[in-house]
Amino acid sequence: MLVADYGQGVAAAVRDLLGEAARRVPVVWDPHPRGLPPVPGARLVTPNEREAKLFCGGALSDLDDDSPHTHSRRGALLAERWGAASVAVTLGGRGAVLARAHCDDPLYVPAAAGHDGDPCGAGDCFAATAATVLADGGLPSDAVGRATEAATCFVGDGGLAALAPWREPPRVTAAPPPAGDARTLIEAVRSRGGTVVAAGGCFDLLHAGHVQFLENARRTGDCLIVCVNSDASVRRLKGRGRPFNTAADRIRVLSGLGCVDAVVEFDEDTPEALLRRLRPDVWVKGGDYSVRDLPEAAALREWGGQTLVLPYLDGRSTTELARRAAYVTS
Repeated sequence: MLVADYGQGVAAAVRDLLGEAARRVPVVWDPHPRGLPPVPGARLVTPNEREAKLFCGGALSDLDDDSPHTHSRRGALLAERWGAASVAVTLGGRGAVLARAHCDDPLYVPAAAGHDGDPCGAGDCFAATAATVLADGGLPSDAVGRATEAATCFVGDGGLAALAPWREPPRVTAAPPPAGDARTLIEAVRSRGGTVVAAGGCFDLLHAGHVQFLENARRTGDCLIVCVNSDASVRRLKGRGRPFNTAADRIRVLSGLGCVDAVVEFDEDTPEALLRRLRPDVWVKGGDYSVRDLPEAAALREWGGQTLVLPYLDGRSTTELARRAAYVTS
């Protein structure tokens, strides 16, 4: 349940019902200086930094700086005062701070990218997204992370102006394709005569050998697309108990590497079908392989592509990492 109290009387009229609801379902309360305090038991309260300072009144008046620590102190005080499970103080383009009463371990969630757009409505977007995540069973930390990302994208996409049907759409200049859009990326690279490189693997526990391999693969061309085995594919190849990390997590980690331009998942035992769709100029494999032993090499030859084998860093392997971890925890 999401409550945005602007002091018009609706929340006050049903306050008892809202208090009962807070004992049964997650309640996100978006407060306002003209409204009432949140009902006790609210799962998450979302004041902005100006509102948080105002609600604290004379308390913590010695804190004048604008640091995340200061905002977390205010959030913790308000959580205690309101009887709320947690308070997220939103900081605009800097993200948000999640605090709890009597807790000195706040969570700072920075915004993924800064935008200079109109922030009007970003707080509503934040609160609505957080309520959705909590309704799906997520933790407050998950809710604040997703809400910060959604609010940042909302402002970056033009905010309320982009939603107004009577406004003309803003003029935009040509921009590079999204990092994760493999097909668009390939077309863009090929249009300027560049070389498309693809690399593959499970990348279950990403280690230094993987990173060196991918960095070297990127140096062989003008973009690098990583073809990563799905969970089912890894399980068939590696056996029970694998993968250690889900495909979604592995894709997110790979996408965070500066040398990786796009990541594409495939469900087969080998990436041959995917490679035939992408048709890279160079296919790179890491490890102790021989080109003639790779079934993908025949597929690359169909369109004149080249297959290369690059070594991993000596002494690094997912199997060895897993073995050592099991030894330490046993």
